[in-house]
Amino acid sequence: MARLRSQVLVAILFIFQSFVLVRFFESKIVVAAADEEDSNGASEFCSHDLSSLFPPPYGNLSNSRCQLVWNTFILRYSQSKDHVITFILSALYTTGWVGIGFSKDGKMLGASAVVGWISRSGHARIKQYHAKGYTPSEVIPGQGHLNFTTIPPAVMLNGANIYLAFQLKFTSPLKQQPTLLAYGSKYPVNHELTKHDDKTSMVIDYSAEAPIVTKSEDDYSKMKRSHGILGIFGWGLILPVGAIVARFLKHKEPLWYYLHTVIQFAGFLIALAGVVIGQALYNHMHADAAAHRGIGYFALTLSILQILAFFIRPSKESKIRGLWSAYHRWFGVITLFFGALNIVLGMQIGGAGSDWKIGYGFLLAINMACSFKDVYLIKFKKSELSGVMPLQRH
Repeated sequence: MARLRSQVLVAILFIFQSFVLVRFFESKIVVAAADEEDSNGASEFCSHDLSSLFPPPYGNLSNSRCQLVWNTFILRYSQSKDHVITFILSALYTTGWVGIGFSKDGKMLGASAVVGWISRSGHARIKQYHAKGYTPSEVIPGQGHLNFTTIPPAVMLNGANIYLAFQLKFTSPLKQQPTLLAYGSKYPVNHELTKHDDKTSMVIDYSAEAPIVTKSEDDYSKMKRSHGILGIFGWGLILPVGAIVARFLKHKEPLWYYLHTVIQFAGFLIALAGVVIGQALYNHMHADAAAHRGIGYFALTLSILQILAFFIRPSKESKIRGLWSAYHRWFGVITLFFGALNIVLGMQIGGAGSDWKIGYGFLLAINMACSFKDVYLIKFKKSELSGVMPLQRH
């Protein structure tokens, strides 16, 4: 009867965790039809004549290039031979602010941005900002590293769209440049920006015939999702299941051993793939996640030691079999603990949504329930051997 309960428990665990995993993969589905519609709308929008909105040089850009770069954000620009670029950024607008920024690495910290809005009283505002930090108070108005020309920047509201027009002088032809886009629905207060509602970053090749987005934040967002899914799948699903199989199916000799070995090898490879993608992300973003990276590599090292345990497994008659078993068991427990801890840290750093947190919470709860049952069974067996029933203390 106890064996049947263990088999049913493992089956339920597989079914439930597979369902949660499917939910994670469903979150990756991207609907491409909307993008195609936006692209067609951008082509029509780029053909609009701006001469009635702006005076020269904004109203008569010669050889200007135009492209939808993100959501409703359309970028026009023209680069002259003396490295002066005239920008016109447009986007749908109701309230709040719209901005475009430039940085060395595509990150907000240290970036200089041009932000425009129409105040509640109908006055146009456009200013340069310097992001010295991530909070609104650390985004300083009137500061930055952008070199404006003598042509004053301008903001215009036409229909449902806001236009930001400005000129920047560069020391050399602008080619591939990390560019940030953001908007907020709340008005700035005393020129202090409110927190953005959404943002993105991309690398734009301004030397091309059209503003080509060579690498956008969406690409790295996909990598982040893949990193997270592989981490949850490897550390949070496959490896714990392999441990549960070894613990609750020992009576199925030698089936449990082969299942345990195959499952743990698969979990290790999946976790390793997640680490590789995570390192690739770090090489690009240089995110401030030292604890997450350190724990990840520590858990990976422990998992490698667990793999090595397969090759040095002594026979049952060996005198060191007990020592090997203790090493394999406790290193496995420590590995799974740090794997679970790192998943939680990764969710915190990556700003995971509630679906991710709830889904992994269920996985973690089931894994912990199995661990507590394991502890209880050990205590029960010891109590039987001593002739004392568990929880009967006098």
